[in-house]
Formats: sequence, C-alpha cells, structure tokens
Amino acid sequence: MSTFERVQKIICEQLEIDSHLVTEDASISGDLGADSLDLVDLSMSIQEEVPDDVLDHVRTVGDIVKFIEDNA
Repeated sequence: MSTFERVQKIICEQLEIDSHLVTEDASISGDLGADSLDLVDLSMSIQEEVPDDVLDHVRTVGDIVKFIEDNA
C-alpha cells in the first residue's frame, strides 16, 4: 500500500467520506470539510507518522503524503 493510499484510508475513516473525494490536491478543510475537531482526530490517527505541529500547517492531502515520504 502506498503512502497516499494509507493516508487516504485514514482520512476516509476519520471523516466518513468516500475515497474518490480524497485526492492529493484535496484541501483537508475546504474540499473535505474537516473542522478543527476533525483535524485533532486525524492527527491522533496518523501521529506515528505526522506530528501534531506539522498537521497544523498542512493544507492538502498531498502535503501530508509529502511530509511522510520526505521523513521516512
């Protein structure tokens, strides 16, 4: 499973949305509708790979994937 697929799966489960909505260009807040509570839940789900302070500054799904791949 690719990094994107892992992140996509987590986001789909946390936000209860279909996977076709989660693209690398999708804005986590704007396109996917995540609010601040959703971001906290999301950060807890992927905290092993992305620290909380990083999630505060990412805007897209691709930003999360890039961070994970650059820091693996």
